[in-house]
Amino acid sequence: MSYLKIWDAPAGAVGREDFEVSVRIPGEKWEPLFVYEAKVDMHNVRQASMSFFDMGGPVEVRVVSRKGTIHQAVIRPLSKRIPFEVEDTAVIFRLKEPCKLSIEVNGDRFSNLHLFANAPEDNPPLPDGPNVLFLKPAIHRVEDIHRLANHPLPGGAAPEVIYFGPGMHYLEETILRIPSGKTVYIAGGAIVVGSLVCDHVQDVAIRGRGVLYLSDFHRFSAFRGVRIMFSHHISVEGIVLLDPPHYSIYIGKSEHIRIRDFKSFSTRGWCDGIDMMSSSHIEIEDVFLRTSDDCIAVYGSRWDYKGDSRCVSVKDSVLWADVAHAMNIGGHGDYRRGGDLIEDIQFSNIDILEHHEPQPGYWGAMNINVGDNNTVRNVTYDNIRVEDFELGQLVDIRIVWNEKYNPVAGKRIENIHFRNVSYNGKNEHKNRIYGFDRERTVDGVTFTNLRINGELILDAEQGHFDINEHAYGIQFQK
Repeated sequence: MSYLKIWDAPAGAVGREDFEVSVRIPGEKWEPLFVYEAKVDMHNVRQASMSFFDMGGPVEVRVVSRKGTIHQAVIRPLSKRIPFEVEDTAVIFRLKEPCKLSIEVNGDRFSNLHLFANAPEDNPPLPDGPNVLFLKPAIHRVEDIHRLANHPLPGGAAPEVIYFGPGMHYLEETILRIPSGKTVYIAGGAIVVGSLVCDHVQDVAIRGRGVLYLSDFHRFSAFRGVRIMFSHHISVEGIVLLDPPHYSIYIGKSEHIRIRDFKSFSTRGWCDGIDMMSSSHIEIEDVFLRTSDDCIAVYGSRWDYKGDSRCVSVKDSVLWADVAHAMNIGGHGDYRRGGDLIEDIQFSNIDILEHHEPQPGYWGAMNINVGDNNTVRNVTYDNIRVEDFELGQLVDIRIVWNEKYNPVAGKRIENIHFRNVSYNGKNEHKNRIYGFDRERTVDGVTFTNLRINGELILDAEQGHFDINEHAYGIQFQK
């Protein structure tokens, strides 16, 4: 039994006309999707397209290019191996399960269509539920939302859910600070213009099928899409974030954070995807991040957040770094107190669609650059598929003294495992594994079943690796 759910976009949503997108349950009528504008890249900001829907069971998709005849098409990640047909101006294909895709025609990766086929929502709140504060489209004063969220409903209790219904919502003060114990729900067909903050709270959920929109806030350089600070047991699920001026999700000194089915696009400097400082027990699953800085970054101490980071899992995701790294570890710590420990980090079942970085010091689709007296240990990359990228290198593992960010070099990197990593691309720049000196070393990096352009890599020269005299225990094996 197939299931299909789509939503009308509200008046005021910024759309694109490059593609006409329709979906249907096989044998039923085609239903059109709204195509949103998703700005991408930083060095040359361009307008791409994005659509989404929920599905269960097989659905068919038709993507029509309004620019004319399609001579060549690709659906990425290539690992999905989705068969398709091209009929003049249309690409037609069938999906058997939820997935996150890029449809690119005539070789254009920037004016592409991002298509998010989501799984059905798990028990979404009802707009008229007994514990729900339902908000109609409006310009909302945040103090009014707080007052209503803490005011008893007819049943006698304060609402547990702040529900943004379909339509355009503007946060007048631009930031909504969410109290403990609340769920913020952005419904399908809703756009919330503003930022969401969890600050010294617990048991908060941010979820839905709507859009968090920050593209108009060019003057607020410090805005992040979602900020999670000094908090615990926080979840973010299902929403799309468009063009934050800074990080998409920013996690500082927090723990037990779960991020699932989150989609984000960014275009400006320091517009990382999901960054965490001095935080632990972070679960990131089934996300799509197309960012103009690191997609994922794991640090120690930074700014007001002090302490180690550990127990981070990132899995079943698609990462697209128009600038900088797809995965970055180790850059910041509390060097005055001897550095921080960053440990027990796992990346698994991930597709990397792009890595483009003009500065050689920041190369590395998979990057561990350790500064500030930090130690990084027990990191695993498992089942990682890297497609051909524009500029950079596959792996960069170094103890560094980056004078821009690190008053001192890092301390140590140890026990790093790469398993079942495949890369199909030029591999033109050498992959680096460097210790800093005799005291600040890299020790224990293992590559098991590393394949570059289909070839099993069994030594450093074959894989185009440069390993210096302060790196030890580097192994390549079947």
